Amino acid sequence: MSKMSTEILRHALNGATMGTRWQATFFAPQDFDPAPVRAALQSAVDEVDAQMSTWTPDSDLMRLNAAPVGAWGPVPDRLRQVLQLGLEIGRASDGAFDIGMGDAVTAWGFGPDAAAPDRIRRAMGTDRGPAQYAIEIDNATGRVRKTAPITLDLNGIAKGYGVDRLAETLSRQGIEAGLVGIDGEMRALGLRPDGKPWTIAVETPDPARRTPHSILTLEDAAVATSGDYRHWVEVQGRRLSHTMDPGRGAPMLSSPASVTVVARSCAEADAWATALMVLGPDRGATLARKSGLDALFLLREDDGSIRGAGVGRLFTE
Repeated sequence: MSKMSTEILRHALNGATMGTRWQATFFAPQDFDPAPVRAALQSAVDEVDAQMSTWTPDSDLMRLNAAPVGAWGPVPDRLRQVLQLGLEIGRASDGAFDIGMGDAVTAWGFGPDAAAPDRIRRAMGTDRGPAQYAIEIDNATGRVRKTAPITLDLNGIAKGYGVDRLAETLSRQGIEAGLVGIDGEMRALGLRPDGKPWTIAVETPDPARRTPHSILTLEDAAVATSGDYRHWVEVQGRRLSHTMDPGRGAPMLSSPASVTVVARSCAEADAWATALMVLGPDRGATLARKSGLDALFLLREDDGSIRGAGVGRLFTE
């Protein structure tokens, strides 16, 4: 075999998904054809989007939202898995992560439509309970039903799940080492060809520019960040972050600048990052320790500087 045929090359693939782009980086022999891998990766995230999007009226999630209260209906296995995980993290976080905030998300303009005062008043006036008390899942039959009026929104977990699907797809294609991501949510498989972990930057929470605050090295792990600086709307001259306060049905008025979580799966990291944003640095750190999470809280000081507070081995060594 010639030297040329045994050389490995870096492949960087990407495509559109969920209003942003997915990425996959891996190394393979020079004669490797990445086209089938790219097609498989695109198909994987397209499936997640088709099932869980709130921007597509005929997605499986939106059909579930439109179903009458009390009516059992079949849902695809992947959507059911994400609903199950969302409810589990909702219970573990005492409702800080809540997949039942779809009415508030839409009312405040974080969906396809602009913010609307009448919908905001309804969302804030709703005597809501956590989603785990309004959704039942029958895993034996693959059916789900709502037991109370609720509008589901999976934006705090679906993107992370999409990253997990990218990782699973790479593995099924015979690629055991790589780095995949969607909009900053990342998952590392194995090690780089030089035997070193994959390096990932934790962003400084600055809306004006994207600069690294710190660097993580990951092997077979996922990372997700929730922050107040990436996605927001302006309502009556005030900039409001996309992170919702389940108790108010409105955007958080006070929260960390960002929370980064490292976990086994990106879906878990994604959901926990949101939950810890809602809980804040004190209650969030307490729960992170209790739950065995690795988490980094970035906090804005009065002088505008950023202070980090870490929980877990990765962020406190």
